[in-house]
Amino acid sequence: MSSRNDCRPQALTKPALEEKAVIELVDRVFGLKVSWIRPLPSYDDQNFHVCVSRNEDGAEGAAECVLKITNSEDSQEPDLIEVQTQAMMFLHAEGFPSATPYLTKDGNTMSLEAGDTGPGSKKYMVRLLTYLPGTPVAKIATNPQILYEIGKLAARLDKALAEKFHHPSVKTLHRGQFIWNLANVPLLHQYIYALGQNKYCEVVEKVIQQFEEKVMPKLSSFRACINHGDLNDHNILVDSASASPEDPQYRVSGILDFSDMSYGYYVFEVAIAIMYLMIESSDPLGVGGHVLAGFESILPLTPEERGALFLLVSGRFSQSLVIAAHTALHYPENKEYLMITARTGWKHLMKMFEVGQAAVEQRWFQIAGAYGNHLDP
Repeated sequence: MSSRNDCRPQALTKPALEEKAVIELVDRVFGLKVSWIRPLPSYDDQNFHVCVSRNEDGAEGAAECVLKITNSEDSQEPDLIEVQTQAMMFLHAEGFPSATPYLTKDGNTMSLEAGDTGPGSKKYMVRLLTYLPGTPVAKIATNPQILYEIGKLAARLDKALAEKFHHPSVKTLHRGQFIWNLANVPLLHQYIYALGQNKYCEVVEKVIQQFEEKVMPKLSSFRACINHGDLNDHNILVDSASASPEDPQYRVSGILDFSDMSYGYYVFEVAIAIMYLMIESSDPLGVGGHVLAGFESILPLTPEERGALFLLVSGRFSQSLVIAAHTALHYPENKEYLMITARTGWKHLMKMFEVGQAAVEQRWFQIAGAYGNHLDP
């Protein structure tokens, strides 16, 4: 995969620390004892679910947390990681269910650590974050209620960041050629070879062409903001707020992984959420209407933004599927995790183009319209 900040895939090194080294690191850097440790799946970082305490027997404040070891390329941008971490803290203070960092022994939110002791050893930024309970949306049967709530959450989150979040290094979120920014769909040209010559390649080429012709010229008319950038079905945790198994009511209990944060546009966030929530849905083409209704209860889209939604969702499908295929060529040992989206993603993208933009948009806008045009408080 490309580095998270430019398009040089060979530059990225995913951390591969052994559990014994991780236990020692948590003690040395954070002054905490690990009572148990479990690896967590990840795209290009290394994550562990750990239980820590102030002493060996766990009698003093045992707590579950997540150790996040950032890949070698992103670790070279401490200001960017610091802004992302401060954004998480800001959102937590604003009432959003985001994690907060444990401070190091030196009172910092993160520490740059060597991966090993050999020659040419890579350095990785390490953070210890509070653990957020809940079930990933990917593991539940979504219903209109939770799709609406996630859409609403996406709008509230971006609005809070745009209107209230300030930090001296916030300019680092202008990430230029960052491959995961939705404005950079045209950068997929250089990775499309990973698909081979087939029907998938043809539809992605069509997406890129239409994106360049119809979306890029309109970007300046979209309303700018800071995007979380990765509100996918594994980064949103929920718990059940009702006891009825026939009609479960969910609430969002956690927002994970702020490493794709960048300056973008409000419409990017809703498009990204729609795309990922389609992945496991039993009614994928209906998802957009419910997510859009929730989003527009806080931030109604302009006609220009609504008109770009189909190609933005298609563009994110293309980014996810092409970059995953490219990354799997370079990191075959992580292929199973990398290709999660591909299991149904290609089917959904092909279906969108088979049905056509006009029909898909009509479905989305009809569903969203049925909620009414009122703004929630």
